[in-house]
Formats: sequence, structure tokens, C-alpha cells
Amino acid sequence: MRNHVKRSTWSVILTVVGIAAIAAVIAATATAKATKAHAAAAGTINMVEGTAPQSLDPGLDYTTQGSEVNWEVYTGLTTYARKPGLASTDLIAGLGTSLPVISNGGKTYTVTLRKGLKFSNGDPVVASDFTFTVERAISIPWGGSSTFITPQIVGAAAYAKHPGKGTISGISTNNATGKIVIHMTAAYGPFDNVLAFPALGLVDPKGTSLTKPQPTSPPAGVGPYMVTSIVPNASYDVVLNPDYTALPGIPAGTDNIDVKINSNVNANADAVLNNSADIFDWADTIPGSYLAKINSQAKSRFSLVNMGGSTYYIFLNATKAPFNNQDAREAVVTGLNENYMNRLGGGTLAPACFFLPPAIPGHPSGSCPYGTPGNGNTAKAKALVAKSGDADTPIVIYSQERVPRAQWMTYYESELKAIGFKKVSIKQVADANYFTTIGESKTVDPQTGFADWNQDFPNPVDFYGVLLDGKSVTPTDNENFGQTNDSHINTEVAKLGATPTTQLNSIKGQWQALDKYVAQKAYVAVFGYQKFPFFTSTRIVRSANMINYIYGWNFTALKLK
Repeated sequence: MRNHVKRSTWSVILTVVGIAAIAAVIAATATAKATKAHAAAAGTINMVEGTAPQSLDPGLDYTTQGSEVNWEVYTGLTTYARKPGLASTDLIAGLGTSLPVISNGGKTYTVTLRKGLKFSNGDPVVASDFTFTVERAISIPWGGSSTFITPQIVGAAAYAKHPGKGTISGISTNNATGKIVIHMTAAYGPFDNVLAFPALGLVDPKGTSLTKPQPTSPPAGVGPYMVTSIVPNASYDVVLNPDYTALPGIPAGTDNIDVKINSNVNANADAVLNNSADIFDWADTIPGSYLAKINSQAKSRFSLVNMGGSTYYIFLNATKAPFNNQDAREAVVTGLNENYMNRLGGGTLAPACFFLPPAIPGHPSGSCPYGTPGNGNTAKAKALVAKSGDADTPIVIYSQERVPRAQWMTYYESELKAIGFKKVSIKQVADANYFTTIGESKTVDPQTGFADWNQDFPNPVDFYGVLLDGKSVTPTDNENFGQTNDSHINTEVAKLGATPTTQLNSIKGQWQALDKYVAQKAYVAVFGYQKFPFFTSTRIVRSANMINYIYGWNFTALKLK
């Protein structure tokens, strides 16, 4: 039975509401049509990169090359601001209506999904798609799942033992209201950042494998772009998503991007210099010999940017001679000639001594404990080696083969000899196997060598929890190459790591004190913060917005003149 209402003031109101609703539908339809027309009319930007992404399926990829694309295709419940400079590391709401509400002593996160969201294939987005996305990241598995998901979410570790079966007990969703509740095993401050990983950007379960990556046909996501025409290790297209309506802080893009993969970075640099390509991948290194040519011929369209989230260092194994002796570790730090290493890198390093780089809250101010990074103090370093009593200990330096990393370690070999170590040699490992090899702490157990870390997210836990916490040392796939296991570091990381990223300023001083302690103990020999190349053709409109300090290129700000 209908509830019949006489025509009265109420019917007028209902009529107005009906008209407004119809108008909203018409407006939404017009917006969708305009978006699709814009996508069809967009121009094409040509990008060249030297290294292919591990995968353009976000459930597998854990590389800088993949992340710079996937963060534009797969938006999470949280994401990062499309703003210039350091502000580009600010957390903002993504597919959630706001940043998560954190309760229960940091152990419960509650988010409400925005209404009316669509995947790039037109399917509606519902709250349970988040559960599917998390389960998929564990099942494939995504490279960061064992660090950022399975230890943190209630029931995730149990699910990981039988991937693809059952569900994660700690996640509850309501498709009608869009409410998502995540229960944590313990307070974990960076979890807001974890939700922003492209691997947790929502994917459409329809037509998507839960347990296997889809390298040439990745799942539909929610973002300004989608990826098509994938030829593994050769090319792919990043095209405007015709079903995307700009979200607050996440604008739509302007042009499509055609990406070609060519390991010859010299040729890639030439292509951009000569305007036959438009974008040089920021994660590639421009050879030093090319920098002078670019600066003389294309200075207005080239910049080296210290994004403040990358630390380049030499690891020193604190569990075995000679670097279980602080005098020996201090000698390395004291003798390093960071200025020379910068020249070897073509001027792409900002000399440094602190482990946390400038964009990470907790980066210390003030002087370095063993002198200002520069030319090094060989005489003082010699005295420290003599004091250590380890001058005769054989040292094997592990090195990658690629330029300039091999040259940095060749210099390091000469430094160790110059300061008094008598038996020093280099072991080069193929780039593709290097970090896997030195991560074998039980069998290889390396003494020292090259290491670097580019931030996953702007929180000190991303550096300390992975690279210096004693609990992070594992027999295989180890990232704490120096096997640092200092009770003070372990205690401070556990205590400070519970503070949410959005509240880091309240404990910044405590992180600074810990980073100064690590520098004083010389657990790592930091030699620089990497500066990255942002090089474009004359066809591109350059702007401060086009650089994101976490993911490199901000594709939504790239546009043709």
C-alpha cells in the first residue's frame, strides 16, 4: 500500500527535492561525459625509464618504478597531498571521507568509504573491497606484507598461513554504510601510512585473482589513471581514467603517458635532451658526464632535487671484527671523504652524517659527532684504527656493479687502506642479486658494503624498524645488514613507534635524540642524501607540483604546453 499524501506544502517540498535530485543526476552525467571526452582528447607524453617496474599489479610490486605509477592508479583509504615540496608528504584522506579515527589505545582504526566511487571499469566500490585488497596483498604476497600487514592486523598472520582461504578476522566492513573497522594487534603509529601504500589501494574483486598477480592485465583501481598496453620489460601506457571524478586533494590528470623501457640511460638522457622523449625517469641516475651537457643546453628544464627521504650509507657489521669495535666504526666515519664520493656520483649527493634524512620527522639539527661531512680526517682515523687493535683483520667490502655505486665502494676500499686496515678486498655482486645476497645474514654474513634506503613513508619507523631494530634481523631477506642489536635503540623504537604519523611532531625531539645516539655510536657510515633528476623536454609545462617527495613524478601535474 502506498502512503498517499495530499498535495500540500509537503508535496511542493518533495517536488523541489525531486527536481534537485534529477538535477544532480543530470550534473553527474554531464560531468562523467565531460571526463570521458577529456580523456579521449588528451595528448600523449613520452617517458623513458631505465628499469622496468617489478609489476604494474599493485598486489606484487614493491619498487620505486612501480610505485610512481601505481599510486596514481590505486588510491588507498589514505594518500598523500598533491602539493609542492615537503608538503607532498602530508597524509590526506583518499577513498575515506577523512583520515581514520584511531581509538582503543591506538589499536582500532575506523574509516568510512566515500559514496559514489567507481573503479576504472565502471564497477561501484564497496567497503568489503578493502578486505579483498588486503587479503590479496597477503596472498600473492606483496613484498611489504610481512612487515606492514601480517604482524599488525588481528587475524592477518593466521590468514597468511592459508592464503586464499577464510578471511582476516580483524577487519569488518559494512557495504551499506561504507564503514570499515580495522583491529590491530598493538598500537602501530605508521598504520595511516600503510593504508596509503599502492598495494592497499582498493582493487575490484570482479575479474581479479585473489592469489596470483596479473602482470599484463592488472586489476581495476580508483585513481586519476589506469594502465594499459603492457609489454613486460618493454613498454606500457598510463592513460586517463574516464570514470574518475576528482576527489578532494586528488585532481584528475591532463595528458596520457606512454612509457618506454630502455636500460641505456645515456640514450634516455639524449632522447629528452633532444626532445624526442619528454620525461626522464627520476629514479634513474644521469651519468656525471651528461650533467655538464644538460646544464649547458637544457638548464631550464632540469633540476637535481634532494627530496629528503633517501639515505645512502655503508653498513658496518656490529657482530664481527673489526666493526664490533666502536673505534673501528668511528675510524670509517671519521675518514670518509664525502666530497669525493659526491664527485664520483656526478654531484648527486648532499653530504650527510645522520641516518634519518631531512624530510623525515626526527632528522637532527646541529653538528655531526665526528666532524662536518666533507674531506674526512685521515690522521684521526688512522689513530682510531691503531687504537682498535684490528688493523690486521681481513675486510671484504660488498659492492654492486652499477655506476656510481661500484666507484663509491672502490673509493671506500682505498679509504680503509689509507687509514690503516691492511687486508681489504671487494666482492662485487650483480645488481639484481645484491640485496638478496647481503641479506643472507646466516650464510653470507657480510662485514661491510653499500646500502641505501628510500622512504616508504615519512615516519622514522620506516628506517629504524626495518634497518636498525634488533628484532628486524632475520637469517634471510635481512634488511638490518649491520645486524645492529642495541637495547637502547630497540626500546626507543618500540616506545616511539606507537605514536601515529599525524602526531609525530609531539615526539620529534625524542627521535632526534635517538638518531644522534646512532651517529655517536657509528653504527652506520652515512655518506649522503641522494638528489634525483627531474628532466623534461621543451614540450612539458614545468611546475613545483610535478614532484612528489615520496613517489617522484606526480603524473596529475604533468601536462603538455
